[in-house]
Amino acid sequence: MAARGIPGGDVDVSQVAALFADRTRARVLTALADGRALPASVLAAEAGVTAQAASAQLARLLSAGLISVERSGRHRYYRIAGSQVAAVLEALARISPTEPVRSLRQGTRAAALRAARTCYDHLAGRLGVQVLQGLLDRGALIATDGVGTPRRRAGDRLSQQLRTHPYRLGPTAADVFGALGVPDARLAPAPGGRPLLRACLDWSEQQHHLAGRLGADLLAGLLGHGWLIRSPGRRAVRLTPAGTAGLSSILGVSAGLSRSEPARRA
Repeated sequence: MAARGIPGGDVDVSQVAALFADRTRARVLTALADGRALPASVLAAEAGVTAQAASAQLARLLSAGLISVERSGRHRYYRIAGSQVAAVLEALARISPTEPVRSLRQGTRAAALRAARTCYDHLAGRLGVQVLQGLLDRGALIATDGVGTPRRRAGDRLSQQLRTHPYRLGPTAADVFGALGVPDARLAPAPGGRPLLRACLDWSEQQHHLAGRLGADLLAGLLGHGWLIRSPGRRAVRLTPAGTAGLSSILGVSAGLSRSEPARRA
């Protein structure tokens, strides 16, 4: 048994776990989970607490290394520390009970998160899964295991970025991703940098969505096209009419499909 206080001893999970257990801190981390930097005033509003209460919790999260802070003039902007923290939030969301919906606004917000949201810096939710299916259908990606859907594979761990994934670029990758706003040059691997292709097991859909550098570039491209719009202060993103038409034309994605019906080309 490892001796207490000696470097290399047992990991004390309880210290970090306790930081996620507070409602205010959990809401602050969830608000930051899309990778954006937000001021304390916005985070206080998101958590439903006073600015003073939010500042106290931000200080604890900052001290623990779960968030970072950037100064811009007189203002301080907080950002989640990285994708590992976002992955913990996604995993906790999968096993956590849903809060009772006490208003139409709250119910709409929950539905919006499941429909389309950001997972750190890439697209998640039902739309994220549908987009990955569309990329497979159009040959922009190929499943190396012969399974042509984003469904969960044996051994996939719930609600986190997968260590290995069954996808590679397909023969139409340049054309399809280019039409979605990802430059051809971004399809080349960057040795020593962030992996080009990764996949996460989506917590609400329990299927894969695209992550990695390509997933981040794809989200940026869809936002740049004006096909997706961020919800102010929230992780949810909204598909615009232009985005509905564009994704339908390029990927065969139908935004009106139910959760159990991933977008497929007929």
